[in-house]
Amino acid sequence: MTTGLIANKKIAIIGGGPGGLTLARLLQMNGADVTVYERDAHKDARPQGATLDLHHESGLAALTEAGLMEEFRANYRPEAGYMRVVDKDAQIRFDEDINGDDGFNRPEIDRGPLNEILLNSLKPGTVVWDQQFASLAHEGSRIRVTFKNGSAIHADVVIGADGANSKVRTYVTDLKPVYSGNMVLEGAVYDSATTIPKMHELLRGGKIFALGDSKTLVVSSKGDGSLVFYTGCHLPEQWPRESGIDFSDKAQVKAWFQQEFASWGDAWLELFENATGPFVPRPQYCMPLEETWQPLANLTLIGDAAHIMPPYAGEGVNMAMLDALELSQYLLRDSMANIPAAIAAYETGMHTRFAEVGKETMENTVWMHSPEALPIMVDFFSHAKDAHDQTATS
Repeated sequence: MTTGLIANKKIAIIGGGPGGLTLARLLQMNGADVTVYERDAHKDARPQGATLDLHHESGLAALTEAGLMEEFRANYRPEAGYMRVVDKDAQIRFDEDINGDDGFNRPEIDRGPLNEILLNSLKPGTVVWDQQFASLAHEGSRIRVTFKNGSAIHADVVIGADGANSKVRTYVTDLKPVYSGNMVLEGAVYDSATTIPKMHELLRGGKIFALGDSKTLVVSSKGDGSLVFYTGCHLPEQWPRESGIDFSDKAQVKAWFQQEFASWGDAWLELFENATGPFVPRPQYCMPLEETWQPLANLTLIGDAAHIMPPYAGEGVNMAMLDALELSQYLLRDSMANIPAAIAAYETGMHTRFAEVGKETMENTVWMHSPEALPIMVDFFSHAKDAHDQTATS
């Protein structure tokens, strides 16, 4: 039996990432009539990204409330907590497991298994695939949502969980993400143990942070034996289009790397030489830190749709899952006067959280792409290790 404000209400979630699926699980386990509409044709339609570190106060709190911690513990990757900080010549400057003996300080899980856990927790048919959002319109007290394949649905409450390039966002606020000045280029290498054994050995199942000359290169292992890597540097927002680079051509991308990262050592070239599939340029955006908007009666946003930010604090998925947790709690709370009041209360807390987390994220983005980044990061993790060691021995 459904409790709270959403009894006998039809809820539509646009977007089937971790945030949207977490919200669906939390509402559905309380009897809500909820459907997730996802643009992908099926759950395996595209490769999943790198590992995600979940935080106890956010991502893990949401999974605990969702009753999914047993499944999480069966699928997380303790070895992914190993991290090496290296210089531009791949010389190790810091080498430590910062996650503790069991990797459960901020445990890491691949995005694919996390989505699988959430999908398996939902009733069959909860996620409707191949439903790319086109538009919405308010019709009385309900919302009509139309998809690009021509289908349409009506819902009492709609939640936009459609990610960084959210199309639902424009129906909620005129605020637009601002370019951070930092450009990421993503690549992947399959079967790294065989394909690039030297880099695989340096990675040893965890992460590498390489810093130098106001640039970064992050390498992250995945449980399927592949790795993903991300360059980060200051480039114009329109660089992907104006550079003239064919990002499906490894030779062109390698030539760009050798020019842009000219003083970096040759150890990194095998990543570009052995990459599988096209590279993906990703301009890094952040919503205005002081963001706020007038709450709507039955339409709201969670995750990157609400507060996109660069990845340099590891907060994206955690904020999305905490959004899902807090929104579900307000919608299920009998003490709330009505759904508009629940949405307003959720958004007030969400904006406050983002102002703090977004500020930290942007500060990290700046210093990690500064000339002093390497000593700053080594010092940061050295202090973190010392604090962990003191706690473990006390």
